Amino acid sequence: MLKATPFGAVTRFDLARTLLGRGRYWTTCYYVDGLLVDSGCAHTATELTAAVAEAPLRRVFATHTHEDHIGANGRLQRERGVEVLAHPDALPVLAEPRRRQPLHPYRRVMWGWPEPARGTAVSPGDTITTDHHRFDAVFTPGHSPEHLCLFEPDRGWLFTGDLYVGGLDRALRAGYDVWQIITSLKRLAALQPTALFPGAARVPDDPARALADKVDHLERLGERVLALDRDGRSEREIVRALMGPPMWIERITLGHFSRRNLVRSYLGCNEDPSEVRWRA
Repeated sequence: MLKATPFGAVTRFDLARTLLGRGRYWTTCYYVDGLLVDSGCAHTATELTAAVAEAPLRRVFATHTHEDHIGANGRLQRERGVEVLAHPDALPVLAEPRRRQPLHPYRRVMWGWPEPARGTAVSPGDTITTDHHRFDAVFTPGHSPEHLCLFEPDRGWLFTGDLYVGGLDRALRAGYDVWQIITSLKRLAALQPTALFPGAARVPDDPARALADKVDHLERLGERVLALDRDGRSEREIVRALMGPPMWIERITLGHFSRRNLVRSYLGCNEDPSEVRWRA
């Protein structure tokens, strides 16, 4: 399932696998001036390829290597010869996604295995130029260690990948670093964007307020987690005290995305032993 929405010169594509007539686990990518920022999941690669068939597409920029953001890279490269850009540490996953990034059952069902692609390294601080714009690569680890955002300083456009996705978090995936997420969000806020294009959720009307609210929520929640930890409360007790009732996503992901992992991330112990990192 694909939905296209224009935001001036930027086109947003919302993408999801269709199950029982409805889109499930939506992800988002953006087209602007010959550049595609992320490419959705493997299950929607055919739809996205058709949607941009008439566009002068030259490059795809991967904000990070999670399978719901790199799913059409290989197909677009194979069929149209596009250049795929990503952080240097992301390139091994792009080249060998099945070996470098094993997927849990829910990830295979919802997003599928990406097709391999040859990547070109973009380092933090590099600038990507298109015919009418320039985009600065901003290093924003936390959601993943190799996460990059794109900022167009002349227009104030900020493409955040999954670093900012809206809402007030009360769960996290194993392997995420919430303290790095907070630091990266502050780095983005300092850019003073006038438009914020997230990897999921709606485009906020007030980017500065959206970023400030997210940072404030995460910092306040972290202070409460650490206070309870100092009082000797267990992880389970902290979850019950602060994170609200059980979430359906915890059952679907078998705990891979959970309230407990958010607590563990605040406490500095949210490793994901099941994931083969690209550093290996």
